[in-house]
Amino acid sequence: MKKWWDGISRSWYYSLSLIWVFIIALQWINYANGVWYQETTPLVLATMAVVAIIDILIPLKMIYRLVIKLFAVLGAVYYVLSHYGFYSWQEGSLTDNVETFTQTVSPYLWFVLSAWVLIEVSARIGSSRRAIIMFVGTNIAALSILDSFTTSMMWEEVAWVVFAGMGWLVSNHFRYFQQRFPKGWKHLRRYPLKIIFNIAVIFSIILLVGVNVPEVQPTLKDPYTAWKNWRGEAVITINGSNPLNGQGASSGYSREDSNLGGGFNFDYTPVMTVSTTSRSYWRGETRLVYSGEGWIDRSSNGWSELQSVEAGTELPLDESSDVEKKTVKQQVKMLSEDNVTYPVLFGAYTIGRVTDVDGGSDTSQLDWRSNPGEVHWSPTRQNRKFPESYSLVSRVPIVPVKELEKKTFNQLYADKSLDRYLQVPSELPDRVRNLAKEVTASGDTPYEKVELLQQYLQNNFAYTNNPDLSKKKSRDFVDSFLFEVKEGYCDYYSTAMVMMARSLDIPARWVKGYAPGQASGYVTSDYFPDGATEYTVTNADAHSWAEIYFADYGWVPIEATPGFDMPMITEAVQTPADDTPTPEPEEEEQTPEEEETQAPVQNNEPAVPAAVIWIASGVIAAWAIVMLIRYRRELSFMIMRMRQGEALTPQQKMMAESKRWFAWMKRHGMDRRPHETLRESVTRWEEVRPDLAIHLTPLLELFEKAKYSPNQITEEEWTTMQHHLQNLRKRWRKTSTK
Repeated sequence: MKKWWDGISRSWYYSLSLIWVFIIALQWINYANGVWYQETTPLVLATMAVVAIIDILIPLKMIYRLVIKLFAVLGAVYYVLSHYGFYSWQEGSLTDNVETFTQTVSPYLWFVLSAWVLIEVSARIGSSRRAIIMFVGTNIAALSILDSFTTSMMWEEVAWVVFAGMGWLVSNHFRYFQQRFPKGWKHLRRYPLKIIFNIAVIFSIILLVGVNVPEVQPTLKDPYTAWKNWRGEAVITINGSNPLNGQGASSGYSREDSNLGGGFNFDYTPVMTVSTTSRSYWRGETRLVYSGEGWIDRSSNGWSELQSVEAGTELPLDESSDVEKKTVKQQVKMLSEDNVTYPVLFGAYTIGRVTDVDGGSDTSQLDWRSNPGEVHWSPTRQNRKFPESYSLVSRVPIVPVKELEKKTFNQLYADKSLDRYLQVPSELPDRVRNLAKEVTASGDTPYEKVELLQQYLQNNFAYTNNPDLSKKKSRDFVDSFLFEVKEGYCDYYSTAMVMMARSLDIPARWVKGYAPGQASGYVTSDYFPDGATEYTVTNADAHSWAEIYFADYGWVPIEATPGFDMPMITEAVQTPADDTPTPEPEEEEQTPEEEETQAPVQNNEPAVPAAVIWIASGVIAAWAIVMLIRYRRELSFMIMRMRQGEALTPQQKMMAESKRWFAWMKRHGMDRRPHETLRESVTRWEEVRPDLAIHLTPLLELFEKAKYSPNQITEEEWTTMQHHLQNLRKRWRKTSTK
């Protein structure tokens, strides 16, 4: 056993290098997991794990370890292929089974051999700090490039590579110390827990700082966007509407909705800041006609008449509601380049009136469409650029959910002409309609059915900005999402929500705009005398959602995309049992949970497990306690210095330390008797423990000099007293354990 342990101890640096390389390799395996076949990932993992474990635990000559690793890898491959049903031992000769196994494993052979060679070679390149930095830096650069130029979010993988690189460099430093200063290394080996504890403290502090650092919107463009702009080329900014199948596309307000689908990269370029009295979605345009591939804009075909807009004048709506509304004020400042133009002004819910444009009352370039409730901008009328700022007032309905849940189809839609909100293509597959009926079978009223649809979409489909379109077979966008692709982003969820609702004869329309963005400050002004919250909205906040029409209650926004939270104001309404007047219910605004509108992910799991955070917190707490105990003398001196308002003299320090000396002796059974002087006590202590006299006598002389001598105590004498006290404790512990 001792020989085995000595062998492991001699190769400790190579063993740690294997661990750090394995962590780095895991990040690449994680990236490739969605590309490889399901059995390839465990094959590669098993190969690397087997090779690393054998190298760490079996300190034999390389040739022997090579043979052991060969058989172990073959065993791991056999187990994985058997587990996934690709191979099982059959009755027959050994030769036949070996031949069958060889044929089965041949497609995976290069993956297994590459994984084996890579971990062997990579662990051996860490002989110098320069090689480690080059290796880790190359991996970080490669992952960062993938993050910038593909739809993959690789920052968690980058963080793990940085962690492994730091660990590898620390290991290399200790190896260098062992080779250069062997005597000092032997001394360090006596306190392994102390070394490990200090390293754990450093990593725990870094981890907790990273977890608790506040999120800040990126202030720089990503490399791809910066490069395109430097070349004088525009980056295609879309919100999932992707005629180019995702090639070179990034997030932003959609300009083309007729061909939905594809993938995109998140672009965090700021678009605008919105100062407002109420957090909201910033509504842009609506779409009514679904073609099977996307949404068609019929606004230019006369379905919605244009009306002029006057500053401060109320804007009429075709489908008004009788419910109480809350007034929400907004000031919008555009942050995009001068040549960027939008077709509408963005505002919370439905805009009620425009207060000013660029600080003035000139609204000659604005048009109001009362049917969808949109304020349109006409850049060609006077050849002017999109306004840099504008102020709005919106009318946000207070939705009486309890009352609305009870309203039947007849109560809501009888004698209503709502055909344009019920349009469904004749080619819409029947299985979409059947699924909508099945999902909402337990709901009796329109609102209940809408809630069931919303829950179904949020709970059964994964969010991703890069859906796997290789699964798509159906020509219909909604049908392929629900039954084939089964993953996507907001356009997928919102379009499916609208069409499934329409298939149930519930009026609905598709809306696009921006999610709330990131709260970035609090402002007060003449427009907001009581203050308002400022939100910074980026291209990554571009979003789409559904609006459902409930007669007499108006259009109610519905969020079907997981990871997003629709700010709504609701009101619980109770119907009185008699004619006794009841007080008006108070407005109650739900406090929505904070969301990550920068880059929604497929799950809401924290990047760092809670157990790891708790362990790191425990390590730091233990370290803080150790530091308090270790430096308690300095802490007490600091408190004394603060109380008397000046630095302590060596004499004052010596008298304070003498009290601690007396208390320590008392705790160890050698207290001072009431009638004894200190010299008499020390004489008695030395009779009991003669081995302590070498330290007790000098301590007594220093105390008497500080207490009774007119001469000043020097810093050297104070330092001498500390050394004697430290050596006294060491000698006591040493002799007490014999």
